[in-house]
Amino acid sequence: MPRRKRLRKVVAPPSFKGYRPYGHQNRSNGFVELLYEEYEALKLADYDLMSHHDACVLMGVSRPTFARIYESARRKIALALVETKEIRSVYGNAFLDKSWFSCGQCNTRFTMPETLGSRVCPMCKSSTIEIINQD
Repeated sequence: MPRRKRLRKVVAPPSFKGYRPYGHQNRSNGFVELLYEEYEALKLADYDLMSHHDACVLMGVSRPTFARIYESARRKIALALVETKEIRSVYGNAFLDKSWFSCGQCNTRFTMPETLGSRVCPMCKSSTIEIINQD
């Protein structure tokens, strides 16, 4: 029986639900699912310019596991670009560092202290917010 996968820590969820190719007429080209942990690996290594060792410590995984997650993310992005596929962000095998919420009105993603009594969007002050699931 294989070992159970350890959850990967994600500091913040992606601020997008997906990307579509611009100017491509064929809409039935399919899509690529970019997992939250793959997004986090790309962000830490390429955007924040962290070393793989520092990033794997932050995500709570081993160095080889981080390298596999990072490589998977790069391959998915390359596939989507070359084959003009849509990229969708999906939850995957991760847990969020804090409780994150999404506003149903303005689609803002945010976190708030648990001691705060009222739950309203900090941008539009709407009360139609949902917690981002941590399956």
